[in-house]
Amino acid sequence: MADEHWVFGYGSLMWRPGFAFAERVPAILAGRRRAFCIYSVHHRGTYERPGLVLGLAPGGSVRGMAYRIADADWAQVYAYLLEREQPTETYIEGRRFVRLADGRRVEATVFLSDVHHPQWAGALSLERQAELISGAVGLSGRNEDYLKDLVEHLRQEGIRDRSMEALLGLVEKSLLP
Repeated sequence: MADEHWVFGYGSLMWRPGFAFAERVPAILAGRRRAFCIYSVHHRGTYERPGLVLGLAPGGSVRGMAYRIADADWAQVYAYLLEREQPTETYIEGRRFVRLADGRRVEATVFLSDVHHPQWAGALSLERQAELISGAVGLSGRNEDYLKDLVEHLRQEGIRDRSMEALLGLVEKSLLP
């Protein structure tokens, strides 16, 4: 419909959207995967001690949430999303089709990882990801809390992301005294 917009979330937007929405539906985005592929120097780390945050890396598919935004709310929601998702411009705003759980196919605004940005970490081993996440702290808190929240909320949504669960296991092991 011309009077609505869709937004796709695959990380904290799933459980903490922070904006008004008319509908929230589980969805799948093909061609991208959830990955800790961006060095965080703002929300979950610093320039001196970067952490990692999620991005939509090329390849695979990802289960997330699609939000339908009424046209009347779009300008405010869009401004909020730009402020939230673009503090260091590590994402490229795009429009991609997502498949909703009820079978509908809609075009949604997504924030894709910019593989040419200096903060692009790329495909790191789980061990290297755990090293970067363990002990990193930024304006939004501890990096390991972000990972733990992600895994817990994915489970609550019925999503098993084995690589995120394995990463959490490594991080928790590294934090043991």
